[in-house]
Amino acid sequence: MLMKLAGGRIHDPANGRDGAVGDLFVRDGRIVADPGPDPGPGATPDEVHDLSGRVVMAGAIDIHSHIAGGKVNIARLLMAEEHRAAAEEPCGCGVGIATPSTHATGCRYARMGYTAAFEPAMLPSNARHAHLEMADIPLIDTGGYLVLGNDDLLLELLASGAGEDAVADYVGFMLNATRSLAVKAVNPGGINAFKYNQRRLDVDENGPFHAITPRRILTALAGAVQRLGIPHPLHLHGFNLGVPGNVEATLDSIAAVDGLRLHLTHVQFHAYGAEGDRKFSSSAARVAEAVNRRPNISVDVGQIMFGQTVTASADTMAQMSNTGLAHPKKWVMMDIECDAGCGVVPFRYRDKAFVNALQWAIGLELFLLIEDPWRIFLTTDHPNGAPFTSYPELIRLLMDRDYRLARMAELHPALPEHTILGSLTREYSLGEIATMTRAAPARILGLSDRGHLGPGAVADITVYTDRPDRRAMFEKPDLVFKDGRLIVRDGVVVSFLQGRTHVVEPAYDAKIESWMARRFDERMGQRLTHFRIAEEEIRGGTGLIRHACQPGPF
Repeated sequence: MLMKLAGGRIHDPANGRDGAVGDLFVRDGRIVADPGPDPGPGATPDEVHDLSGRVVMAGAIDIHSHIAGGKVNIARLLMAEEHRAAAEEPCGCGVGIATPSTHATGCRYARMGYTAAFEPAMLPSNARHAHLEMADIPLIDTGGYLVLGNDDLLLELLASGAGEDAVADYVGFMLNATRSLAVKAVNPGGINAFKYNQRRLDVDENGPFHAITPRRILTALAGAVQRLGIPHPLHLHGFNLGVPGNVEATLDSIAAVDGLRLHLTHVQFHAYGAEGDRKFSSSAARVAEAVNRRPNISVDVGQIMFGQTVTASADTMAQMSNTGLAHPKKWVMMDIECDAGCGVVPFRYRDKAFVNALQWAIGLELFLLIEDPWRIFLTTDHPNGAPFTSYPELIRLLMDRDYRLARMAELHPALPEHTILGSLTREYSLGEIATMTRAAPARILGLSDRGHLGPGAVADITVYTDRPDRRAMFEKPDLVFKDGRLIVRDGVVVSFLQGRTHVVEPAYDAKIESWMARRFDERMGQRLTHFRIAEEEIRGGTGLIRHACQPGPF
């Protein structure tokens, strides 16, 4: 069947279109070239949508959202009261605000025009569970980033002096076995040190057991990712999350990789100084200046928004220090096999609290000071900074300076003395929003047929009415197509389909498996043969989309 989307204003940064009026043609779930004036057999559209005056973008992609896995389920259990209080989705598929059910997650993303979201913290031993849960999320594509950097096997390899080839082989095996898309490191070395009762580990400090520095772990993983040719650079949850003065560790991390590609995640939580009368200050300008000067660095922000949420992280070292701030007063902290840890702490961000107000401003400063929209990504680190459903409000803050200033005036009265936000005049354009939420996420993840509207692309398409109130515009698209099928009309889900799972399968030397099998037999709760996830286990064997790796020199 041929479908024509006629006369829309197309924002497609990957193909150089920024609001030009044009038509799109869709056949068998993909965008095809204009068949031209001579209809010919099979070239007459079977279905036409008149999009005159409306804004057309590719389906949005969230590169960092905690949507599945052990910590997400623990958070749901911990936040039972929000499930009891929240209204059921219109389709009866579930509840929850900061911790929505899997079905509600898919519906809410689709209703905002998103067609893919990626779980950024999939522990190796929990990968099978995370995939089962992601397969239960309808309407959007998913995938997981494998958490390494505190796993005993990697640390043992490094401590033994194993070469870069062996480290890359280990990472390659783990990515294949767990059906992952990328590699994430969470406070490298810090979670392992926490298990030995250490509460802080600096970048150049040896860990208590393996005697390896976080810098060594970070550079080894960043090098392995490049050696294997994984499209997405190492996804780094950095050091001393949330601690005043942690900007020094963030800048050290950027310097440590020495030109290797690195993605700093939820960088808002890592851009804090310790200056001023309150010993808590914004260092957003220093981070932005470092990012602007280094094309090998990308970031997502992890913007905080005000209200109740729950923080969930593998960084037990950071989460343990937050337990005194829990709201409501309950929390969970746990070890996960020999892989990492997990901390879940409910939290309410208050607009009249100075620290929370400055966190809000720091995130916006980063958005407005980092110049290249291809290297900064719109996230709230769902649910840690706020539920992903707050994205439309965040987009309005970025696109409307008057609204931003009005909102700032409602916050803690001391805020203006501690932020340069009021002096920043930048307003994001529709083209920049399309870049940051579509084209750039697809490119940095290696999804060559997503995030754009050129011939051959998967027909994930979102259509908006161009409203001055950008929150209203991005909250309720007119039409959302997934794989060429209409799934949302006027903000309402009208049909369901299942997404796909995006993975990479880098080549590696299989000799590493005999060493790993011995270690699994000695230490882990399952054998290596059972650890490996079969293709048939992912969405019944029909769900994988493989993305190419391009191995490069270290």
